[in-house]
Amino acid sequence: NGCVAELSEESELSIVQARHPLIDPGKVVSNTYHLSSSQNILLITGPNTGGKTVSMKVIGLTVLMTYCGMPVSCDEAKIPFFDAVYVDIGDDQSVVSSLSSFSAHMCKQAEVIRNATSDSLCLLDEIGSGTDPREGEALAIAIMNELRQRGTMAVITTHYDRLKAYGKRHDDILVAGVQFDMEKLMPTYKYMEGFTGQSN
Repeated sequence: NGCVAELSEESELSIVQARHPLIDPGKVVSNTYHLSSSQNILLITGPNTGGKTVSMKVIGLTVLMTYCGMPVSCDEAKIPFFDAVYVDIGDDQSVVSSLSSFSAHMCKQAEVIRNATSDSLCLLDEIGSGTDPREGEALAIAIMNELRQRGTMAVITTHYDRLKAYGKRHDDILVAGVQFDMEKLMPTYKYMEGFTGQSN
């Protein structure tokens, strides 16, 4: 039930009813994602285990699978030509290399800032985490400012309230969230644009 994505020279990414290919098809929740030259930063908020990182991975997988000539798990997709895809997902802390969770993230994010262009895609999970929240928020805003100035397309997840407020203040940032059912105390895994989710 997949499709072959359309490759586009425009700065527009559109993935309709996308499903993570490794989640049980009977349980997976499909979602639709859009980014464009006028809104090229996607800031996803919401609860832990709510689907923020899965959304980010679905976007990244769809792009990379398309570049490999593979059909993708969605109804339709339009993918730009990126010169590179930069990813900071997960925790690469290392006792051997004297890397804490925070410094491991900083190494990856420094590489992004050194190399990302207006034609790149950046996937940054829990940006600025692993340190004092005020310092982490300031660092995350500085990174986002740099990516915005370059015109880099990016998908970023966060729990930080200051980042949610920052995203709402800027028209080029698309703020979105994943829902949480407060009655059942369960995530729904539904992605919604224009909505900021609580951490729960």
